[in-house]
Amino acid sequence: MAFDVAALRARIPALKSGSARFDAPGGTQTPQPVIDAMVETLTAPLANRGQTTEGERNAEAVVGAARAALADLTGVPARGVVFGRSATQLTYDLARTLAKTWNPGDEVVVTRLDHDSNIRPWIQAAEAVGARVREADFDPATGELRPEHIEAVLSSRTRLVAVTAASNLIGTRPDLPAVARLAHDAGALLHVDAVHFAAHATVDLAELGADTLVCSPYKFLGPHLGVLVSRPELLETLRPDKLLPSSDAVPERFELGTLPYELLAGARAAVDLLADLAPGAQGTRRERLRAAFTAVEAHEDALRARIERGLAELGGVTVYSRAAHRTPTLLFSVAGHRSADVSRHLADHGVDAPAGSFYALEASVRLGLGSEGAVRVGLAPYSDENDVDRLLTALGALRA
Repeated sequence: MAFDVAALRARIPALKSGSARFDAPGGTQTPQPVIDAMVETLTAPLANRGQTTEGERNAEAVVGAARAALADLTGVPARGVVFGRSATQLTYDLARTLAKTWNPGDEVVVTRLDHDSNIRPWIQAAEAVGARVREADFDPATGELRPEHIEAVLSSRTRLVAVTAASNLIGTRPDLPAVARLAHDAGALLHVDAVHFAAHATVDLAELGADTLVCSPYKFLGPHLGVLVSRPELLETLRPDKLLPSSDAVPERFELGTLPYELLAGARAAVDLLADLAPGAQGTRRERLRAAFTAVEAHEDALRARIERGLAELGGVTVYSRAAHRTPTLLFSVAGHRSADVSRHLADHGVDAPAGSFYALEASVRLGLGSEGAVRVGLAPYSDENDVDRLLTALGALRA
């Protein structure tokens, strides 16, 4: 089921600047309905949550609607949705909370494929309690992180496995259900970084096998915000540091201070917009989201294939995104040119495609790119064939 890309683009004011935007892995552009939802929230009466005044009721309604929307997006009950400033902040909070249950000699598994926000918080939390960190490798030749890479570093002392659902650097999508089975058989929890994944595919906590998962609405047309999801019954067992007068109910016990109501309204609006991307889709919002992401994946994969063919025809281009199952995210370098210079050349031609390691430093080093990294081209639902043609034309001019 296709969707109307032109209609979506018309709802995104920033695209009027004229650039071909391939920087979506760092954050998508914001549609007008999302902007409107935030403005409406800020211009209506607003107060701390409650039921006495109009402002209190408005705040309560905004939070409830946002929880319901992110629950539909991720396949969890609304009580399993925690909001925070960013996925990094939430991962740090979760790591410190879980570390209270670890003992010296316990083990935590991280991977070299991950963004540093799913590596460093676990390393630092483990160090604080004397736990050991074991690192799973991936195959730099193929970009694959296979279940056996995880299995090689599991033991009876493993308490948690932290792994990405999709690499923000090269797009690799590991077989998470298989990884989950291995982690759970070892008696460990599985924490999943779905920040990049959630922009391109349907998220379902149970289907992925994750115990906890983070994502960020600003990667899928929403505002800057972090979301942690889990089963409410698991959250009930965790005791984060919190202020004494603040609520001890789940999920509020994990949310420090007053929530940013306008950002929650924007996140809800982004989920609603996504759910409407597949014309004719019927059913619940969750069902329409599944249909929409099926359409988005087909659209983005077709554009990705077109880019890959174009890069192959140019010659002199090394593509590092090689996994069999991956997001529409391509990391590449051009022979004879520093990646930063390639990115600057593209920008001069109205094509936004940044270069770097994008906080996936371990992965960049493992690929032999060091901290400099390479050029990353990331697609979004609003990407179109004209964008792709402009990218390939600009790269052709560089090669010429």
